[in-house]
Amino acid sequence: MLSSNQVQAVRLQYMTDETLRIRHETHERYSVPKVDFPTWVLNYVNWRGDERVLDVGCGTGNYYQPLIERVPGVKYLGIDFSTGMLKKHPAPEKTLMADAQDLPFNPNSFDVVMANHMLYHVPDIDRAIKEFRRVLKPNGILVTATNSQHTMPEFQVLFRRAIVLLSAPGSATPAQPPMPAHSLFALENGTRALARNFYAVVRYDLPGSFVFPSIDPVMSYLESTRQLREPQLPRGVLWDDVMMIMRQQITHLINHFGELTVNKVSGVLIASDKGGFIQEYVEHLNKANSA
Repeated sequence: MLSSNQVQAVRLQYMTDETLRIRHETHERYSVPKVDFPTWVLNYVNWRGDERVLDVGCGTGNYYQPLIERVPGVKYLGIDFSTGMLKKHPAPEKTLMADAQDLPFNPNSFDVVMANHMLYHVPDIDRAIKEFRRVLKPNGILVTATNSQHTMPEFQVLFRRAIVLLSAPGSATPAQPPMPAHSLFALENGTRALARNFYAVVRYDLPGSFVFPSIDPVMSYLESTRQLREPQLPRGVLWDDVMMIMRQQITHLINHFGELTVNKVSGVLIASDKGGFIQEYVEHLNKANSA
C-alpha cells in the first residue's frame, strides 16, 4: 500500500497533465520501434462491438480515440480522481470524478474495465482490483497495461551512481535509486495480484528502447518523475544535485556513443473469470464436468 506521502505525491503529480504529457511525448518521439501503444493494447481484446467500457484512471483520454476508432459501437465511460486531467479529455461529457477503490456503479455493469498505467498509483491495489471484478459482468475482462519491473535499467544504474557520489562517506544507508512508481504494480507482480482475484490472467510484453540523440529530452523525461521519486532519496541527498550528476553522466555517454539507448519493456495484463481469451476453455470445462 502507498504511504500518505506517496499518495500526496501522486495527487501533486497529476493535478495537471503537464508531466504526463512530457512522458507521452517522449515515448512518441524517441521510442524504437514506433508503436501506437494504446492501439497495441486494444488489439488484444476480442471485441464484439457493443461493449460497455469503464476506463479507470482515464486521465486525458489517451485510450478514448483509439478505442472508438477500433470499436465504433462501444459505450464508453471514463473516471479519474483528477479534475485537472479530466478537463483535457476529448469527451469530457463521458467522464466523471471517482475513486478506483470505491466505484459508484452496480455489480455486473461493464463488459470491459480498463485500468492502464494507473494501478500502481492506487493506495490499496487489491481493493481496487476487487472493485473492478465487482462491476464487471461474469464474462467481462479487465485490461491493465503497465511496465516491467526491469524496464529502463540504464536509468536505475545512473541514479544509483549519482546517489553513491552524493552520499556521506561511510553512510549506513544503502544508496538505493528511487524506484519508479510502476514497481508497485508491474507486469511481474501485477500478474500475481490479478491471479488472486481472477480465474485466468494472460500477459503480453512489448520490448523496445528509447534512443536519445541529445541530452535535453532525457533530462525533461527524468524531471517529469521528480514528484514521485524525490521523496525516496536518502536524507541529505538533494534532487537538483542528483540531476546535475545525471546530466554529466548522460552527456558523457552521448558524446562517446553518439546517442543514449535505454531499454524498456511495457505490456498488458488481461484477466477474466470466463470471458475473452478464457471463454472457450471454460465452456469446454463446463461441458466436460456436466457430461
